[in-house]
Amino acid sequence: MTDLHSALSEAGLTAVVDGDILAAHSVDQAQLVAPGRAAALVRARSTAEVSAVLRIASDLGAPVVPQGARTGLAGSATAVDGAILLDVSPMDAIVSLDPVNRTAVCQPGVRNAAISRAAAEHGLRYAPDPGSWETSTIGGNIATAAGGMCCVKYGVTAEYVLGLEVVMASGEVMRCGRQTAKGVAGYDLVRLFCGSEGTLGVITEATVKLSPIPRERLTLAAVFDTTADAGRAVTAIMASGAQPSLLELIDNVHLRALEDLRPMGLPTDAAALLLVAADNDPDAELIAIERLCEEAGAAEVYRATDATEADALLESRRMAYHAMEPLGTVLVDDVAVPRSRLAEALDGVQAAAERHGVVIGVIAHAGDGNLHPNIVVHPEDENSVAAGKAAFDEILEMTLAMGGTITGEHGVGMLKRDWLAREVDPVNLAVQRRIKEALDPLGILNPGKVLAG
Repeated sequence: MTDLHSALSEAGLTAVVDGDILAAHSVDQAQLVAPGRAAALVRARSTAEVSAVLRIASDLGAPVVPQGARTGLAGSATAVDGAILLDVSPMDAIVSLDPVNRTAVCQPGVRNAAISRAAAEHGLRYAPDPGSWETSTIGGNIATAAGGMCCVKYGVTAEYVLGLEVVMASGEVMRCGRQTAKGVAGYDLVRLFCGSEGTLGVITEATVKLSPIPRERLTLAAVFDTTADAGRAVTAIMASGAQPSLLELIDNVHLRALEDLRPMGLPTDAAALLLVAADNDPDAELIAIERLCEEAGAAEVYRATDATEADALLESRRMAYHAMEPLGTVLVDDVAVPRSRLAEALDGVQAAAERHGVVIGVIAHAGDGNLHPNIVVHPEDENSVAAGKAAFDEILEMTLAMGGTITGEHGVGMLKRDWLAREVDPVNLAVQRRIKEALDPLGILNPGKVLAG
């Protein structure tokens, strides 16, 4: 490692080698994913510094693990042995904001929520809103193709990225995409890097699309005695042609955990709560949605009386994952099924919990068919961990059998790399490997992530 540290120093880069600091930076929020032993941490403050790190890494054959806020849940930012941890979170400037063209140019370390705050004075926002929007970075959001709570109406991160600056494995800097509202010149390399999880290049700048802030949003909550009834309500809502701006499900396990964390009168005896928002003609939309919930078997439906109450309900949904942490170590799953099979998937998760004797709470971007079964395990108990992993695998098997996907928004990372080959066909997988080899011939960019072997 002496050659690596010397090369970084000679390039004017500050390399952190303190063992405790490296250990703290060697993991993201993916539980039960064991990190390797990193060689150094570099906090990059410019594209030039990122380029210098990658040139050195290429010369020495050293692996590089790009990192931002490390809020990921699949192990994409987890260290591998001998790696340079390349932290781009210090690159946190909003370079420009253009209200006429409705774009923002951001460095990768900009926090998701900061873009909307900066754009608000122009009546604009950055629509994708992952649960970690206050802490996750736009570079990480793009690298993992993050989702969010408003995706049911407004779409996912990849739909809002117009252009990128990317540093390649060789240290070369490439720009792809465009600044204009439309453009189809050449291959869509922007989409290639969205969801690539740092395995093809390091994002150092992004041009993202802004959209108008809705004039008004109203919210309702529907309480159900069974998760199957809640699932049927979601199916009915989506089949009706309604377009809610948010359609989230919180199950009983999470309702109780949330109420323990921050009491606000949530219905802890309910099997599930559907949280629904509308922002086009919200009164009329929610009247129709309320009727559909009642027809599906809702025990109670009530509307937030003001914006403060509506925001409190939304904030409780954002806290759902953290509310589970007092119960044990949380193994977060992230699967998506066709909307028409949501109720069946919810039943399947419950059956897996009972079969393996583990606690599984489900929160879901229900309007997208995107479920997060959060599996509680106790690492000090080998049987608990084995049961949790067995339930995890069973849920993935069920998802694929339903025509679903092993990850709706968290990515593959290390957590699910062995499952990718089960979802995609052999030709697809071979094409992905050839792309990786073409852009990263030495295999230094985030090795061991996404593609197994």
